[in-house]
Amino acid sequence: MVRSKKKFDIIIEGGTLLTMVEGEEPTHNARVIISGDRIEAVSDRQNTPLPETGELINAEGAIILPGLINSHGHSPMTLFRGMADDLPLKSWLFEHIFPAEAKHINPDTVYWASLLACLEMIASGTTTSVDGYFLADAIVKAADKAGMRALVAQGVIDFPAPGVPDPKKNVDVALAFMERWIDLSDLITPGLFCHSPLTCAEKTLQQAHEISTRFDSPLQIHLSETREELTEIRKRTGLRPVFYLDDLGLLHSNVIAAHAIHLNEEEIDLLAERHVKIAHCPESNMKLGCGVAAIGRMLEKGVTVGLGTDGCASNNNLDLFAEMDTAAKLAKVANLDPTLLDARTVLKMATIGGARVIGLEDNIGTIQAGKKADIIIVDANTPHMTPMYNPYSQLVYSATGGDVRDVIINGKIVYRERRFTTLDSEEIMNEVKSLSREIGR
Repeated sequence: MVRSKKKFDIIIEGGTLLTMVEGEEPTHNARVIISGDRIEAVSDRQNTPLPETGELINAEGAIILPGLINSHGHSPMTLFRGMADDLPLKSWLFEHIFPAEAKHINPDTVYWASLLACLEMIASGTTTSVDGYFLADAIVKAADKAGMRALVAQGVIDFPAPGVPDPKKNVDVALAFMERWIDLSDLITPGLFCHSPLTCAEKTLQQAHEISTRFDSPLQIHLSETREELTEIRKRTGLRPVFYLDDLGLLHSNVIAAHAIHLNEEEIDLLAERHVKIAHCPESNMKLGCGVAAIGRMLEKGVTVGLGTDGCASNNNLDLFAEMDTAAKLAKVANLDPTLLDARTVLKMATIGGARVIGLEDNIGTIQAGKKADIIIVDANTPHMTPMYNPYSQLVYSATGGDVRDVIINGKIVYRERRFTTLDSEEIMNEVKSLSREIGR
């Protein structure tokens, strides 16, 4: 075979490539060439010369696809995985999670729990996370160490919170966070996360919105997650939550609304009109008994939807493959329609859809020359992945996060043959286990 003389860094050879570019079908026996942090070329390897240099990754018997994007999560909550299961959201949050956070959350626990989240996400194919929590400086440091791409948001809430014992200073802390990290790196984007319209007053919401606008950074918020939220907001304001936020001037293309379950048609229409982005978290919604979001209707109306896991205290894992499977099946059974949210649509939600949620669709979410090299390779040479007629269906309905074999973020291999290259998994897990023993006392 003729070899090209141009130097490259990584060459992925063989396997089935899903670029997730609209209209493109799978490429079999593919080749993806990476130079620096970007994709240099994408082709059928039989029709292009093999470069002389570059680390070679053999993807025979595997599926190559863009890295998955977790559109909503709270990384430090890995620390509370399984601590308060099988409870309604209100009692889960106010009687268990908030008290545990008050007692045990500090910069050290946030850092180690976030590193654990990075381990779990990388090992299951997530290359970009959208995070919102308190003491977010520690999350930034963890994501930076792991080499993950992340939108990390400082939490804002009108209650005493970790790192912000005086709620009157919540916006000041948020502003300082933005100023501190706005120019950290190409991989980390700082942002703000208003907990919900129930836990943030009008002034707080508007001030956080002003800061986000000043820095041109997405503003995250929980929206219409429960019937209780809907009832209380209507009682306070006379408006449904979506119309209340619109009345405050908070609905636009730089807002990411998580959950968005209890919406009527008019609210969905308004979200579409305002180009608000939605983070769909089906497993958390199911586990807390919150309800089923009308994702099919949102997509029909042109709403941009990404897929999120939420935190490990309300989901228990950060596996977006499990989330894809759940999202597809939940929509079908809730609407008694097996054609709703087909596999390809759901995979789009976890890739290019997630990229659009955070405004990075020009850089990530598809495998194309010139885009950032965020790529995962999924082992398809296993019993539960055999035979394979449709790779999209195989990934959504058969694969698990454990099938991820290799992960590349920003042109760097962070997970090779199921081994971490940037993190010490044993050290991180042992540290979190030690922290959990303190919590369990």
